[in-house]
This record gives sequence, C-alpha cells and structure tokens, in this order.
Amino acid sequence: MATIGIFYGSTEGNTERVVTAIQQKLGGEATAALHNVNSATADDIAPYANVILACPTWEIGQLQEDWESFVDELGDVDWNGKKVTYVGLGDADGYPDTFLDALGIIHDRIKYKGAAFVGAWPTEGYNFEASKGVVNGKFLGLAIDEDNQKDQTAARIDKWVTQLKAEW
Repeated sequence: MATIGIFYGSTEGNTERVVTAIQQKLGGEATAALHNVNSATADDIAPYANVILACPTWEIGQLQEDWESFVDELGDVDWNGKKVTYVGLGDADGYPDTFLDALGIIHDRIKYKGAAFVGAWPTEGYNFEASKGVVNGKFLGLAIDEDNQKDQTAARIDKWVTQLKAEW
C-alpha cells in the first residue's frame, strides 16, 4: 500500500496535473495515492503517515468548491503522528492580496491537532502582497502559480519533492 496520501480538489484540472506530477516524482502509485476530495472521507486519510493536502485558492481567498465540503472532514481525522504538507495553486497577479489563502484556511483546521508540518516553501520569486498560506515567512507548502509562472512549475515540483523526501 502507498505510504503517502495526496488529497486534492481540482475544478479546471491544474491541481490534478500538479499532484499527478508530484505523485510520479515521489515514486508513482506504489508510493503515493491520489484522492480527489470530492469523494474522500476522513477514513481515507487514516492509513497514511504522510499526507499532502492540495487546494487551489479561488476568487478572493476562497477554498476550491470540493474543499468547501471536505474541509469539515479534517476535524474527524486523528492527526497524531502524521506528517502533513500542502500544495497551493493560485493567481498572484490577479489576486495578490489573497494568494494561496486556501492553504491557511485548511491549516487553521488542523494546526493544533497533533500533526507535524513539513515542506515549507520560500516566498521569494512570487509577486503577491498577502497570503494566509504564509507562516513564519514561508508558504506552508509548495506554491504554484500556473497563471503567471507556469514555466517554473516543473522545476519547483522537482526541488520541493527532493526537500520533502529529506524531511519525511
């Protein structure tokens, strides 16, 4: 069974493409299992010691539609002993004041539930003004801007997965 659970929501396919690339870099289906949150439950998270929560930020700092209903499931998970990280997608030029806010919204639901958080990512190289997804000067996880910096996505995934493997 896979040891990493990747839970994502994707309306237009960008997040799904990114998490699929991450899955491949982590070793494929044998190592990392993808779960679309539109059909996932808290029970689906339980078997994994390492969890990636991937959500794009929509409009002005909102969760992606499938995450709006799934986020409540997070309260039913036993996070003790789990290592958690995030992947966020957003449009820094279009929404510079709420870039990757979804990460912070999700993090607020579980930050005191016993998980260890890994995979923090530098904010350098992104043009934004504010983000709930930034804690202690770093993004809570991998930051992707497919709207304005698509040419950097593959290199960012490579570097982040290498970092993540070391932290896990």
